[in-house]
Amino acid sequence: MIKKIINKLKYLDQFIFIPYFILSIFGILMVYSASSYAVISQGKPPEYYFLRQAVFVCIGLFISMFIFSIKYSHLKYKKLIKYTIIFTVLLLAYLLVFGEEINGAKGWIDIGIVGIQPAEFAKISVIWYFAYIFSRRQQQIIRNFWSSMKQPAYLFGIILFLIVIQPDVGGAVIILFIGIIMIFASGVSTKLGVTIGTLGIALILGAVELVRAFGTRLPFLQLYQYNRFLAFWDPFEVSESAGLQLVNSYYALSRGGVLGVGIGQSVQKTGYLPEPYTDFIISILGEELGLLGVVMILSLFCFLILRIYLIAIRTKDSFGSLLCIGIATMFLVQGSINLGGVLGLLPITGVTFPFVSYGGSSALVLAISIGLVLNVSAMNKKNEVEKIK
Repeated sequence: MIKKIINKLKYLDQFIFIPYFILSIFGILMVYSASSYAVISQGKPPEYYFLRQAVFVCIGLFISMFIFSIKYSHLKYKKLIKYTIIFTVLLLAYLLVFGEEINGAKGWIDIGIVGIQPAEFAKISVIWYFAYIFSRRQQQIIRNFWSSMKQPAYLFGIILFLIVIQPDVGGAVIILFIGIIMIFASGVSTKLGVTIGTLGIALILGAVELVRAFGTRLPFLQLYQYNRFLAFWDPFEVSESAGLQLVNSYYALSRGGVLGVGIGQSVQKTGYLPEPYTDFIISILGEELGLLGVVMILSLFCFLILRIYLIAIRTKDSFGSLLCIGIATMFLVQGSINLGGVLGLLPITGVTFPFVSYGGSSALVLAISIGLVLNVSAMNKKNEVEKIK
């Protein structure tokens, strides 16, 4: 495997790997800073989350290089994709019965020293499965959209349902957007795409209005979920309860100003802002490194997303193109939802910021995603070199 990686390194896309590496290393440092007070209050050593995140990132780097080294055609291996998506469904079903409940959601499977979050792995499984199915059915999709979508739609619906009832609405929304964008990219007509998109937006706006009108009288809405909407509509009105996180996020960003108060000097992480090293790590970043630090990280993150979309555009193989579109969309949607929650532009959903927030399952899924993109990019470069020869 090491020999394969060395031979293939000449095709490594540095515009993907370097931003990924920088964001991951920066994430380790920010996790250490943001979690320092929380771990001491929990009776753990200050470097507890720092070391765990560092280990996951190192494992992730190894995984990404392993996937990069695999022959591109092996990524289309039907049985492997089939077993992966089936295993994902079984894992999500198992979670509902035996999963560990944290903050009101059964989202983790405890395997001893770490907890696995199946919803994270469901994201990349859905992308991989859709890229394979849609690339093989492009002509069918153009001729008869509804017939060709029947099988993947059923499976997609089951996965979404199993994630929603955990409940993990944030994860379900990310996967839903990934699925919609990949369907649009698979060859559907513009008219049908606009129709589906309009219906989707109408359903979301309608659901928000239902929540506003009926609140917890809705059978599918729990109290803590309704409180997130209250915090979104007017956080200062409920600043002592539901709006506590968002108000303290504002304080952190305001205190940081343009240049920040200095790394490790955050006040909001000292018990004021819950979960400062996961959902609200951008707030701590803004407080310690200021607007300048936030802009630099977001710029690097956006560059990575745009680069992946560019690879998708340049890739002539439909499977590789759809794979990159799905991964770039996952990064874009997840980052947007997290940032929207931190700034009060969207309800808080518990979604972490890619590469920067603490999370073992997330770090591994991001590494798998980067490995797949690097593999597609290497295939493109290799084909270009062979054409010249």
